[in-house]
Amino acid sequence: MHTIDLNALRDGNRRSLAKAITLIESSRADDREAAQSMLEELLPGTGNSIRIGISGVPGVGKSTFIEAFGLYLAEQNHNVAVLAVDPSSPLAGGSILGDKTRMELLSRHPQAFIRPSPASGALGGVAQKTRETILLCEAAGFNIILVETVGVGQSEYDVASMVDFFLLLMIPNAGDELQGIKKGIMELVDALVINKADGESKRMAQQSRQHYQNALHLLRSNEHWDPQVLTCSALHSEGIDAVWRMIESYIAKMRQFDAFEQKRSEQNLAWMKKLMSEVVDWRIKNNPDIERVRKTMEAEVVAGTTTPYAAAIKVIENL
Repeated sequence: MHTIDLNALRDGNRRSLAKAITLIESSRADDREAAQSMLEELLPGTGNSIRIGISGVPGVGKSTFIEAFGLYLAEQNHNVAVLAVDPSSPLAGGSILGDKTRMELLSRHPQAFIRPSPASGALGGVAQKTRETILLCEAAGFNIILVETVGVGQSEYDVASMVDFFLLLMIPNAGDELQGIKKGIMELVDALVINKADGESKRMAQQSRQHYQNALHLLRSNEHWDPQVLTCSALHSEGIDAVWRMIESYIAKMRQFDAFEQKRSEQNLAWMKKLMSEVVDWRIKNNPDIERVRKTMEAEVVAGTTTPYAAAIKVIENL
């Protein structure tokens, strides 16, 4: 059994936080129970951060941006945690955080904490672990959580469903407005930030900005917020302050209309519903008696002697 000093964790002790996250990431049933009771105990001290999701196409300079942004926030006296969601990589191999040296300055900063993506596999997968890790970081006093998506596709949806603000990084490319970006993802974003707006690319970045702004205008409307498009150069730390000011104004506006807490409540409810079906699925697969019923019913469905609906009901009744 892991002994984790929760008081030390609440005081921001890195070692206790890391041990707590390791417990959360464990797929053992007894660890799972211990992790849940630990979360219940820490819950009153959570929820007091701003959660920001960051995504972007490969080559956009995501690690440079996250480091520049994280350092800027830390210098403003914020405590910053950086987490990754990488469902595509069982060993965080595809994760830019698998190798902390990419964010060397940030990882050494006393007010920052960087955690690679966990190996997936247990109930809820990587997205569940990341949601719970956010709570642990909040309990440890981190007031800004940056959640980075490394995989593509589903991970963007997962991250958008656990953060307050979803930011998509782009590269200057005025020629093709939304190249390589799926329409569904565009509908999730609260802002586009065009990185690498420096040197020769500065003018192109401004053109891209106009294109993207027009495209976003057609796509999505949050009743309280119109998605914005900014340019920055993470390499030269230019425009990073403007990105933060924009996020602050978004949060202020959402709070003004009581939409901030409402969004979080909706996210929690949606997650609970998703977990309910996963728990049922997990129970079916991990109970030998039910597994036997399931196999029997599958055989009957294949043989055409019962309907899939009747078979499903029979399996569930045996729970």
